[in-house]
Amino acid sequence: MKTEIKNKIVKEFESYLDQHKMSQNSFAKKSGINVSYLSAMRSGEYVINAGGGKKVPISDKYFETLADFLGMKTEKVYWQTVPTMQMQRILATLQDAREFGYTNVIIGETGCGKTYVSNIFAKANPIDVVLVTVSQSDNIGDLLDKILDKLKIGSGKTKSKKLRDIVSALRARKFDGGKPMIIFDEAEYMKQPALCAMKEFYDNLIGICSIVMAGTDQLTRNLERLRRRNKDGIPQLYRRIKFGIRVLPSIDRTFKQFLNDVEDKDLIRFIRTNCDNYGELHDVLVPAMREADRTGTPLTEKFVRTILNFM
Repeated sequence: MKTEIKNKIVKEFESYLDQHKMSQNSFAKKSGINVSYLSAMRSGEYVINAGGGKKVPISDKYFETLADFLGMKTEKVYWQTVPTMQMQRILATLQDAREFGYTNVIIGETGCGKTYVSNIFAKANPIDVVLVTVSQSDNIGDLLDKILDKLKIGSGKTKSKKLRDIVSALRARKFDGGKPMIIFDEAEYMKQPALCAMKEFYDNLIGICSIVMAGTDQLTRNLERLRRRNKDGIPQLYRRIKFGIRVLPSIDRTFKQFLNDVEDKDLIRFIRTNCDNYGELHDVLVPAMREADRTGTPLTEKFVRTILNFM
């Protein structure tokens, strides 16, 4: 990586710390980059002590990690952020939830941008926002551990102790003048115990920390099914979130906003026939555009089919 690019990344890093009133140590915890590397980067020497009086250059991968965290691109960008209706609704919901401490549920089709936008929002608000991705195999203990890890705090072994420590940490952030927020992405994977924990979070954090669950309509269908069966804690949770559910508009499968630079009409037809969402559109276009640049080949339907082995 050229020195001028490294200088630009470090300059952006300094601006980021100033903008968010963030210490170097806090940034190191958030980004996962060792604080000694950050100090060396800021010194402008771009080397670290290797012991025995030797100094070695900082690997480019650390600058790339820093740039990625800051939202900077060190290579040509093939996927631009497009302000779709879904993105605008997601951002508006997240902004209102953080500002006023709301509890919201965002429901949208798979591939409509929930994860993409949540990541953008979390990076833009690094002090306050905790973003947790729910896995299909997660139990309530796993989710609590993920939150503790993001908050960079230790805790006891019991679920109740973990929950109390999380609540205590978020209360402290609120009292320090912050606007803490937890986003649970892919929340459709939450099982009944995890959903019950959402009620506990709500009751303990109302007015302190906003909570947003983002998922597909599998989440609301599961909640409705459990509510009809009167499962423990679910009717109480539903009462608390009923009027905070936000359903996103359907994906525009003409992909008009994304295809302004695509000239081949056959490729446009191919995309509209085979792509169901923005995620799939990304998976078609980005590798093809990168390879087209590398080989100097026009971006056509035939070329894309060849790259994707989709004949």
